[in-house]
Amino acid sequence: MNAVRERAPSGPAASGRPPGGQTTARLALLVLAASVAFSCRLYQLEHRLGPKYAEFYSEVQYIMTGEERKIFLELPDSERDAFIEDFWKRRNPIPDSAENAFKTEYEARVLRANQLFHGEGRAGYLTDRGRIYILFGPPMDRLAYPMDAGGYCREIWYYGAFPVIFVDEHCQGQYMLTAVNLEHLQALNMAQGHFEQTFEQAKRFFDYDVALVKERSGPDRYEGRVVVDIPYAGLWFDLKDDRLTTTLEVRVALRRASGAAVLDVRRSYDLGLSEDELRAKKDKSFRAEIPVVLANDVARLRTERLALHVGVRNTAEEGELKKVVEVRLDR
Repeated sequence: MNAVRERAPSGPAASGRPPGGQTTARLALLVLAASVAFSCRLYQLEHRLGPKYAEFYSEVQYIMTGEERKIFLELPDSERDAFIEDFWKRRNPIPDSAENAFKTEYEARVLRANQLFHGEGRAGYLTDRGRIYILFGPPMDRLAYPMDAGGYCREIWYYGAFPVIFVDEHCQGQYMLTAVNLEHLQALNMAQGHFEQTFEQAKRFFDYDVALVKERSGPDRYEGRVVVDIPYAGLWFDLKDDRLTTTLEVRVALRRASGAAVLDVRRSYDLGLSEDELRAKKDKSFRAEIPVVLANDVARLRTERLALHVGVRNTAEEGELKKVVEVRLDR
């Protein structure tokens, strides 16, 4: 069977009528406000990272996708080592091999960038020259020019016929990348995108949202539901008899800090859509709702930080995407 991902048309032309000016402006403001709030939340999570995880997060920023960034920042520390292991595994050019050439090469470039470009007041891999070195590797030719008539110092790196130019406006070792033209800027962006998605495993990575919603709560009983929202745009489907089909297998476990399971549930959801139906749902999510009923030791559970472990497996592709979110009952 063939895996298929559909993308639906969007914008005013798709609806057949122009949007109302006030409605469009109001919607744009709402989207902007939501985007700013989301960015602020991730910024706060970044600054809560301990030294070990902050170092990893910073060093892989050039190849970490937006989905991976969000998931990593939302994880409790107890799950971050497993994420890091899976992060490199997805990029292993030879799956299941103990040797990961991608990881070895990337870490070697970060180390070399730190050695070469350490004089700019920050780690070498964080400089413009360090970023290009990591994404492109060492240049085929590197030319350094002393102060010119304008008081600038320059470095030009060549990758074949493609020049990358760095300018130090005060000749004090602070080199900044200069985009020569739009074509070169596009090539740089494509290079970073290629490195992010170097291997097929990374393309199959998608994100989803998880929440624990309270419905009823008493002294000795808690009732609620786990809501898992899975974007249709991130799913792959098998094509069967002109229908796009797959099965989503969702696993939910609520665990104490000790690891003891309070709840462990599995559900399967069969999806079958036409191409037109999938296009209509391109900006929507499939919602799985799993009931939660707790009737033992509820009073004590309310005082604890619990971990909600969720796994989603799509039968149209390999692997299970796991996620862990800290939750509190009655919140």
